[in-house]
Amino acid sequence: MGPLRAILLPGSVLPADLAYGALIQALGPDVQAVAKDLELYAGDTPPPDWSLDTEVEGVLREADARGWDTFHLAGYSGGGAAALAFTAKYPGRLRSLALLEPAWAGNWDWSPAYAEIWKQYQQLETLPQEQFMAAFMRLGVKPDVVLPPPPDPPSPWMAKRPAGIRAFLRTFKTYDLDRASLAAFRQPVFFALGGLSNPDDYGDTASRLSRVFFPDFHLEVFPHRHHFDPPHRVEPERVAELLKRHWEQAEAAL
Repeated sequence: MGPLRAILLPGSVLPADLAYGALIQALGPDVQAVAKDLELYAGDTPPPDWSLDTEVEGVLREADARGWDTFHLAGYSGGGAAALAFTAKYPGRLRSLALLEPAWAGNWDWSPAYAEIWKQYQQLETLPQEQFMAAFMRLGVKPDVVLPPPPDPPSPWMAKRPAGIRAFLRTFKTYDLDRASLAAFRQPVFFALGGLSNPDDYGDTASRLSRVFFPDFHLEVFPHRHHFDPPHRVEPERVAELLKRHWEQAEAAL
């Protein structure tokens, strides 16, 4: 078995180093893990032609630059949606897939509850800038979850995030995630789910992916975590142990 090689994609809020620094440290020196920032934030504003394919090609360039013919891919939130898009386009490049509450997983087989939550996400487009982030975060968690106040002063990179989140919401409306290609993916899939996250959103997605697609699917629930208090940041040692087991089992099965 060669070294474990993994690319980690962040969500639409934190930069990759902040999102995954503790996890990479917990993974240790035996894992070659790369926290890759989203292409979405390469400039001051989202590129006008940006879509999930932009992120897919960015992952491909990263892997090719490192000489990685195959690798493990993990993605959180928006990065999870990009990881699914990569899986559909380049399944042969992946040794496994790990999804940390992906923000979106295709526009088919939605339950009524999931369709309703996505109506609410689309309504965010009409909100003024000062209300957008709070409303976005509230949709991601159970109603009784107390969310932390925004940092004061905000980090400089935060100014890009509302436009980036809106770009994700727009591409989710029209992106053609290849259902047949996903259904043909046979490598192991790991899904981390927060017990305090909105069950009509992330819980529904986990159920749909396990039921409709991936035959080798492992769901790990973190009862006290939610989408904005995610296990890879708050419980990095446990997530590292689970991911290493997931990756080692995938390597052994090849």
